[in-house]
Amino acid sequence: MKIILYIVAAILIFFGVLFIWGAFDPTAPDGWIFVGAMSVGVGLALIWFAQRQKAGTGAPGQNVTLNIDLPANVSVDQMKCKSCGGALTMENIKMVAGAPVVTCPYCNTTYQLTEEPKW
Repeated sequence: MKIILYIVAAILIFFGVLFIWGAFDPTAPDGWIFVGAMSVGVGLALIWFAQRQKAGTGAPGQNVTLNIDLPANVSVDQMKCKSCGGALTMENIKMVAGAPVVTCPYCNTTYQLTEEPKW
């Protein structure tokens, strides 16, 4: 819908400028400057209206679930904070820019989880 509004606005502004430009010809009818100004005004209003529309059709506050498939047989017995040694739970892990980030509830330290090699 936004693309259609932008295209129609561009056409209206283009022809509006042509009408305004043509109004300065001595043989031009008197109403051309008014038609050109109205066309440019409607084109600018359509651009303003198109920019006010929300992008996408998703509902506001929509939750997104991200499932991570680990390459090996992984079991988490207990995680501890690197800084203070406090016990961490799954609620303390958030995905930030595609990487798991841990925030310790005890010392408020934030760091990215890294997988250590098994060998």
